[in-house]
Amino acid sequence: MAVLRATAFAWALASAALATAASATDDYPSRPVKIVAPFGAGGPADLYTRMVAQELQNALHQSFVVENRPGAGTTIGTEAVAKSPPDGYTLLVVSGTQTVNETLYAKKAYHLMQDLVPVAPIVDSDLVLVVNPSVPAKNLSELIALAKAKPGTLNFGSSGPGSNYHMAAELLRNLTGINIVHVAYKGSSGMRTDILSGQIQILFDSVPTMAPLIKEGKVRALGTSGRTRSSILPDVPAISETVPGFAATLWVGLMAPAGTPQPIVEKLNSEISKILSRPDIQSGWTKQGAIPLIMSQARFKTFMDGQVATWAKVINDNHIPLIK
Repeated sequence: MAVLRATAFAWALASAALATAASATDDYPSRPVKIVAPFGAGGPADLYTRMVAQELQNALHQSFVVENRPGAGTTIGTEAVAKSPPDGYTLLVVSGTQTVNETLYAKKAYHLMQDLVPVAPIVDSDLVLVVNPSVPAKNLSELIALAKAKPGTLNFGSSGPGSNYHMAAELLRNLTGINIVHVAYKGSSGMRTDILSGQIQILFDSVPTMAPLIKEGKVRALGTSGRTRSSILPDVPAISETVPGFAATLWVGLMAPAGTPQPIVEKLNSEISKILSRPDIQSGWTKQGAIPLIMSQARFKTFMDGQVATWAKVINDNHIPLIK
């Protein structure tokens, strides 16, 4: 009888815990949700995250507030979320940069895919390779030939080590064998100023950001980074047309601290997928050169695992110094 009473008591406790968890999930969100963006305001990732945050607020009738917390190549903001309570009220903006950092940083206070859980992707945007008009290369083949003829004389900028812009150029170096010099900035504004002035000669940047400057003739576009041509730069060849296997886009999504209840993760994934499936979002973003990225939570995890492995290989193959 004692055993039966103990078993019944255990079942009662378990049932109560399940009921409490279910109630918390049903009520979610019952207070404001903070979304930590571990980079500065104003870039494409920040812009599209804020759009989704507003739509989540409209759909779930609770505030979703984006808080920019830049520094140390996204590791400061990422660590803060990794150490936050796993209750669904603190989320992280994640991009390719954090998957790069898993290998690039020799020491971090967190492991991305262990201490955080993927929630949902948001957007995928092609990058575009541009040069200052003073560079004589009119196409990618000519740029590769110029870089091989004058190794170590052409500079490319980025918003910092491990950024999407940095790693796209490293991938190009890896696949073509060219020797171009990395100039790292503390954000994206400096690299954009210097490509216009000619202080750097080469830059990867997002299509939505660079398209107006390309059309004004302030920079020359040599290739886009997706597997096919960009819908808003259709006359610019995809880099893969010249360099087979090249693909490096700027994608953005959300993560949550590990241990966040799966029903909350699934609820967020479902709501974000609904938002991104809307015709107005699809058409509006596509016109800007940004593609709404829709995946199940499980598929997004698989995608992120693949990104970690891809960039680890690029870092190791190019002997990129680790940040200590």
